[in-house]
Amino acid sequence: MQKRIRILIIAVIVLLGLCLVRDFLIKSLVGTVATSVTGAPTSIGGLSLSILRQSVKISNFKMYNPRGFPKDILADIPRMNVALDVGALLTGKIHLKHMELDIKELSLTKNKEGNLNVDSLKIAEQKAEDKDKKKEKKPAKQLAMRIDLVSLGMGRVVRRDYSVEGKPVINVYDINLKKTYKNITSAQQLAALIISEPLKAAGIHGLKVYGVAMLAGVAVLPVAVAFTFTGKDYAQEIFKLSMDKVYDAGLQAIKNSGRVIKEDKGGGVIIAEVGGAKVTFKAKKVSESSTEVTISARRLGLPRPEVASGVMYQLNEQLK
Repeated sequence: MQKRIRILIIAVIVLLGLCLVRDFLIKSLVGTVATSVTGAPTSIGGLSLSILRQSVKISNFKMYNPRGFPKDILADIPRMNVALDVGALLTGKIHLKHMELDIKELSLTKNKEGNLNVDSLKIAEQKAEDKDKKKEKKPAKQLAMRIDLVSLGMGRVVRRDYSVEGKPVINVYDINLKKTYKNITSAQQLAALIISEPLKAAGIHGLKVYGVAMLAGVAVLPVAVAFTFTGKDYAQEIFKLSMDKVYDAGLQAIKNSGRVIKEDKGGGVIIAEVGGAKVTFKAKKVSESSTEVTISARRLGLPRPEVASGVMYQLNEQLK
């Protein structure tokens, strides 16, 4: 009896070990493929594969800027869920029935030379090369796959401009948008979709990467589009910190991005100029350990919510 128990324990340990090795190998493979397709470094926090459920769950996927740009995160995707067709895998084909991705943040960065990080990715450069040479040269072979449906959740786009003189300009576009797409036919097309769609939703135009997602005719399902954008012309957030601490952090965030015109710590108000817009920072005490912050921005009388959200973003960075 004891021998059988020992054998059972050993079998369980071996099985768990194989599962861990399997998930580690798949995680490494996914990261390698993503880096190969985009030319940008990637990392994956966790991965689990269920053969019985025919599903893969990936957590904390991060893509970083390509060479020549600050070492910031380009795309932060906390959650990916994939429904597999295991039968297709057994025949050597990649068929995903459904893929869900929640993009927390996408960063559009312009370096000191005026180049954009997304247009410096391999997928965008290949498209531009094909166009310039009028297809004289064969395009790089794409990694073939078929994805029936892709559900894409988009949080925000952070735009950083290091090409200007002085302090870099940071704007934040809160998208809060969900869209569903069908008939994705390559890994390159999927990567371009993940990068380009949040930028288009933020109203940012004229990027080389836009052309890639259209190569295989990505179809958008309009019935599955869910807008949650509120259209506010200001940014507002409550911090579980004292008013003094929040105000001081807000003052530093504004100094890092613009010029302070007037400050009133007693009233919790800061007037400043950031990126050519007039910014008003207001801190309101909710309790001894809670503070509400409202930031508005206007330029030539028109609201600039992306500037207000940019200051709020930097405030959060200061309070980390």
